[in-house]
Formats: sequence, C-alpha cells, structure tokens
Amino acid sequence: MDLLSPVVLTLKLAAVTTLILLVVSTPLAWWLAHSKSKWAATVEALVALPLVLPPTVLGFYFLIVLGANGVIGGPWSDLTGSALTFTFSGLVIASVIYSLPFVVQPLQSAFVAVGRKPLEVALLLRASRLDAFFSVILPLSIRGYITATVLGFTHTMGEFGVVLMVGGSIPGETQVLSIAIYEHVEVLDYGSAHVLSAGLLVFTFIVLLMVYVINRRFPVNAH
Repeated sequence: MDLLSPVVLTLKLAAVTTLILLVVSTPLAWWLAHSKSKWAATVEALVALPLVLPPTVLGFYFLIVLGANGVIGGPWSDLTGSALTFTFSGLVIASVIYSLPFVVQPLQSAFVAVGRKPLEVALLLRASRLDAFFSVILPLSIRGYITATVLGFTHTMGEFGVVLMVGGSIPGETQVLSIAIYEHVEVLDYGSAHVLSAGLLVFTFIVLLMVYVINRRFPVNAH
C-alpha cells in the first residue's frame, strides 16, 4: 500500500477544513463572545457537541444527511449527478462540523479577552467595522487564531470514526492517514503502521510545542 498518498490527502483535507473553519468560525465566535441573546447558550451547546458525542454517532448522521436521499446529499446529487458520501467533498463537510469547536472556542476566548472597548474606540475614530476588526481586533486576538488554526488542523488530521463512516477507504480519494494506519494494523503490517503513526505523533508534537513556545513569548496584550 502506498504510504505517501494518505499523508498527502490528510494534509490537503486538514488545510481545506481549517481554512473554511477560520472563515466560518470568526463571525460565530465573535457573536458568541458578545451576544446577550437567549439563544447563545443553545448555539454554544450545539457547537460543542462534537467534543462529547462518539465520532461514530456523528458519522452515522452525516452519512444519512449527505447520502443520496439526504437533506444535503439529495439536492447535491440532483444538481451534480454525484453523491457527497465517499468523496473528498463529503469529508470536508463532515470535518468542518466535527472540528468546529476546536476553532470556535479558542477564538471566542480570545474575543472575550480583548473585549469590545478597542472596537468601540476604532469606531469612534470613524473606522469601518470591517477595518476596525482587521486592524485592531485581529492583531489583539492573534494568539487565539494561532491556537485555533493548530487545533483545527491537527484535530482534522487525527479524525477516524467520522471519516470512516462518511468516506470509507478509497485510495487517493478518501483514505486518510488514520484509516490507512487502521488497515495496516488490521493486516498485521505493523511496520507501515509504525511509520505512519510515529510520523503523525512527531508532527503533532512539534506543532503543539511551537504553539506553546509562541504563546509564552508573546503574552496577551493588555487593554
């Protein structure tokens, strides 16, 4: 079995998922950080569900929703003529939802720490809301973005239950690293499993170490 293909596919999936998550999670995390809506707690609970639900439960419902007769998979199949299940696109959708709390929560904490005052000051100086966010809030929240990016990326790389249920194991299409490791162990190919597992372990440790080093060297900006 090709050892490089699952690695490349996993890195691609993690990169695409993390990019989408950063775009989607930024407004959601900002709203959760500052909203006084009675629905905020409900939304927080929904976002946090992947933290506590077994991946196979989420994977099962993703399989139904993204299937040919599903709420999302049905219209997609009618529009494109192809299914979302057992495809890379299906993996991306499932991964975005499954890794959502790992990006939203660090950003929400960063926005709470920054507070609304810097934004209000920028608005008083006649900056637009978009300009105020990118020029003031974003730099003050950079540690949160670094943590969110790393957690989203590494968590996506380590997915197993969800990707197995939604994507199966199609070489070059849906066979990500965790699935490849499982299949090597299943056929008692411990050598290949060790190479992939050790590589993932070392990579994840180095990335996390870099985050902690950066966070210690660049303390939270006072406001």
